[in-house]
Amino acid sequence: MLTIDNIRVLLVEDHRDLAETIIDFLESLGCTVDYAADGMTGLHLASRGGFDIIVLDVMLPGIDGLALCRQLREHHGESTPLIMMTARDELNDKLAGFESGADDYVVKPFDLPELVARIVSLVRRAQGRVAPKRLVAADLSLDTGSRLVTRGAQSLSLTPAGYTLLRVLLEHSPNVVTREDLERALWGEEPPASDTLRTQIYKLRKAVDRPFDQQLIHTVQGSGYRLSGEAAPASSSLGNSPGDPAGDLSGDDWL
Repeated sequence: MLTIDNIRVLLVEDHRDLAETIIDFLESLGCTVDYAADGMTGLHLASRGGFDIIVLDVMLPGIDGLALCRQLREHHGESTPLIMMTARDELNDKLAGFESGADDYVVKPFDLPELVARIVSLVRRAQGRVAPKRLVAADLSLDTGSRLVTRGAQSLSLTPAGYTLLRVLLEHSPNVVTREDLERALWGEEPPASDTLRTQIYKLRKAVDRPFDQQLIHTVQGSGYRLSGEAAPASSSLGNSPGDPAGDLSGDDWL
């Protein structure tokens, strides 16, 4: 049995019986659990910080879990790992959770040891993160502490998924990041079956490249993506030539 001594968990779940079962199980393993039965209380507690992980139901009174997660990520700059719980098992529901900023997703009913395994995995990953730093390429800057993204003098508004993709691309700039590595950064070891990464890259390019003269995000055909202010080598197949969908700033297939 995995042990999770000294991990502080915030549980936001409106079904009391389920909440009590989860709390009893986590506390028996050494966790400290704070509890909220509605979205507004959960948002208040989560925004104060101090938790190692947040376990959050989607359907909540007050504000739902998707809105709560989005507010934490976008308005409070809260990067605590977050697991969403839901009875919905449709792909679109899972994608909505990831889009709002969730790190993982469990479908009810689930086994408590599975929840513990996911908690341990996310907390370990978070504890391995480096101290806040500023990532820069050309006139693009990302502060990992404040989560502020700017290009030139302009502040950019990104979705949680867009922020994650941009951080990974900047961390490896100007090198290529494979599609598999980007999918793993967004969805762990269980990426969606559909080609959702292309949609997320498209949204990121709309924010980072479309309003500006210089393109920074380049497609490396058959490999992945790279972020660089340098012009692509003439011998490379970067998909930025005229007529190529990746280089067409006005087309819907600019991916």
